Amino acid sequence: MVLIALGVLVFLAASFQLARFLTAENRERAAVFALLEDQARGDVAGVVARLDDCAGPCADDVAASVARAKRPGEVKILRLDSAANFTLGDRTARSRVAWAADVESGGEAVVQCITVRRSWSFVSGASVTLLRLGAPLPPEKGC
Repeated sequence: MVLIALGVLVFLAASFQLARFLTAENRERAAVFALLEDQARGDVAGVVARLDDCAGPCADDVAASVARAKRPGEVKILRLDSAANFTLGDRTARSRVAWAADVESGGEAVVQCITVRRSWSFVSGASVTLLRLGAPLPPEKGC
């Protein structure tokens, strides 16, 4: 009976950790989406606030990117290629996102690279930190 109870506890603990690990992808998508919404609105301060330690030249780069990528309408992520997915531990990588606003009216797609740091541990679970937002790229260009 004790072995069964121990087995159930181990299974529940493993399931809990697996669920926490799998939420990292959603956390990254949500963080990127919020950043893109600020950018589409032209909110430079909002974008800078979502990027970790973005001041000086970083803020200047963000202002230029926001000016080029500002769009009216509702933001939709068309594709997000995360370079840091399924990471155990810490990893910093550049994710490529294709997004558009006002899709129903034929809004033009924007492609950008976002530097993302993902961390995961058994104790604290998953965390996502956005570090840098790249300028809009030609649609066929990678990060």
